[in-house]
Amino acid sequence: MRSGSYDSRRVSIERRYSDFAHFHQQLLGKFSEELEEVHFPRKLLSGNFNPEIIAERRLALQDYLAQIYAVSCVRYSRHFPEFFARQEQRHAHGLLRAGQYQPAMEELQTVLNILEKLASWQSPTLLVPTLCALAVGHRDLEQLEDAFTVAHRALPAVRRYGLRQYRAPLLELLVDVGYLLHRPVAQLQEELSLFRDSERGRVSFGSLKELVVQEFT
Repeated sequence: MRSGSYDSRRVSIERRYSDFAHFHQQLLGKFSEELEEVHFPRKLLSGNFNPEIIAERRLALQDYLAQIYAVSCVRYSRHFPEFFARQEQRHAHGLLRAGQYQPAMEELQTVLNILEKLASWQSPTLLVPTLCALAVGHRDLEQLEDAFTVAHRALPAVRRYGLRQYRAPLLELLVDVGYLLHRPVAQLQEELSLFRDSERGRVSFGSLKELVVQEFT
């Protein structure tokens, strides 16, 4: 996967034919009129392991993806990037819950690369769960600079789009890690206090780690 001819970061993921078929049905449920002229490659009853058939199906699926990408309402929807990232997100968060931080971080970085290619410019909120999970992993691995940088990157989207469940936990992580790094965090601390006061009784204020490990369960 590349987002343009000048994109040197390649990302590879695996999807089965059945995954594509389920994806197509999901899209038809939302965009049936817009996809009226788009035909999904039919399932073969035999010859599925024939190299020529495999190559033919690969080309057919590439053509199918090009057709749906050309439909703007599909391309700009959440369904398109989620198809390419959701399985890896679930797996990465499962690894975090199991305390397997290093493989979780590798998987999360793959997810982030996918979402940056497909969604960062149209729906930055899709990046927030992954950025928060990376921040948690970096902190638990004592990679404090990386934790602070990634968490700080997530904060503007959390503020702008009113993602209230993330705001206090994210600010708390930034304040805690910022103190350890001797960063100026007075403004972040004030923002955290004001937000907690304004949202008291309406938002649960658990840690960012608690929020992250509960996602995609």
